Amino acid sequence: MNSSHPSIQGPPDPRRQALVQSLRQRWAAAEASGDAAAKQALFQEGVYLSIQPGDYQDEPAAAV
Repeated sequence: MNSSHPSIQGPPDPRRQALVQSLRQRWAAAEASGDAAAKQALFQEGVYLSIQPGDYQDEPAAAV
């Protein structure tokens, strides 16, 4: 059993889906306003919740 990959374990978890949706909405708002501090805080929250950035970010950050 591999607990680090929730998608392998079975049916979707409604709590996780709600968390991802919340992160997705707040990430979009931070992105739209250009709020780097909010994006950093959301990234840290995602790490704490074991949610991968690709699950809530629209697209990867462009390399500069």
